[in-house]
Amino acid sequence: MIVGRRSTSEVMSGAWLTNLIVMALFLPIEPGGGVPIFLGFLSYTSRIGFRIFRASRTPERTLSLLVIGGTRNLGHLLVLALREAGHRVTVLNRGVTPDTLPRDVERLRADRTDPRALAVALKQHDWEAVVDLACYSGPEAEAAVDLLRGQTGRYIFIGTGQVYLVRTEVRRPSREGDYAGPLLSEPPAGTRDHDNWRYGIGKREAEDVLAEAWSRSRFPYTSLRLPMVHSPRDHYGRIHNYLLRLLDGGPILLPDGGDLSVQHVVADDVVGMICRLINSDAGVGDAYNLAQPDVLTVEEALGVMAEAAGVPLRVQRVSRVTLDAQELLPACSPFSDPWMSALDSSRAAAVLGFQGTPMGEYLPRLVEHYTRSALPPPVGYAQRKRELALRNGVMPG
Repeated sequence: MIVGRRSTSEVMSGAWLTNLIVMALFLPIEPGGGVPIFLGFLSYTSRIGFRIFRASRTPERTLSLLVIGGTRNLGHLLVLALREAGHRVTVLNRGVTPDTLPRDVERLRADRTDPRALAVALKQHDWEAVVDLACYSGPEAEAAVDLLRGQTGRYIFIGTGQVYLVRTEVRRPSREGDYAGPLLSEPPAGTRDHDNWRYGIGKREAEDVLAEAWSRSRFPYTSLRLPMVHSPRDHYGRIHNYLLRLLDGGPILLPDGGDLSVQHVVADDVVGMICRLINSDAGVGDAYNLAQPDVLTVEEALGVMAEAAGVPLRVQRVSRVTLDAQELLPACSPFSDPWMSALDSSRAAAVLGFQGTPMGEYLPRLVEHYTRSALPPPVGYAQRKRELALRNGVMPG
């Protein structure tokens, strides 16, 4: 379809970008932020807007879609993209996270860990597709299957690469075939290892429920396993954490013993993939990794950031035991966290047509965004003085 001299997809892409500009004006801004935050966000979104809509085709008909979650990072960007592609989008969440989505996006409120509340919220609704970003356990997946069976033609589960990290043998980058096998024993309760183990185990339990539902009754699920997802809305501020350390001139502390491989994903690639999946039957009943095509070391990734920021890269190797004992990891180097997965997405490329953006291409965009944005330092940067004291041979107290 042609509108004047521009295709419908071009018009939609422009509308999506316009919407993001308007949304940026209403982003929560810390004192002193103002215009620099807006300019940084605008710079980034102007670069990614057309990428997403080149990846997603203009729908032949308007679809009714449900996004469970949808207000923070990936979900927020997904809702905007689906809405501007002409679909009717409903979000379901607890209403706790600040919501800057457009007013015409329908909201349903429920705690998805409460099956009764979820049943009330979903009652008398049907959706062509559901995207679930907030399913973390087997019971939550069982409730979703029970309530959505026969009410949706497609259920896209947002999984995680940590389903591989709870295996006794971890291959980096991980492939879908690495899922099966013995699992790690439960770490001591109250530790960070336990929290990450519980997260990976819960996501596995959810996937197993969905796979069984597909086998038993052809419940139309697809699982997208994601590593770290990068975007300007990352509430952990991981790229921002690194950038501030690069700019302050002190070395970035990295654990000795060699770097972990880095194979993450940028949010607009995931959004584009989901936009295509809701318009097709590809990948139903199976799980796929989504990640960038290139594999970097931590130091190589830092080198890309340093070059983009126009500063030299300074690193100092410190015993991982020391960094752990001082509780400096993962904030001093998020990419060095052993609970950070690296994924091989070649199967998604072959079956789904997924095309990931190389890290060398998207990291400079994010560095530019954070350089232009007068955002407050992330929580993890508060320990920087302790890192520099350790660098100087003074053990933090």
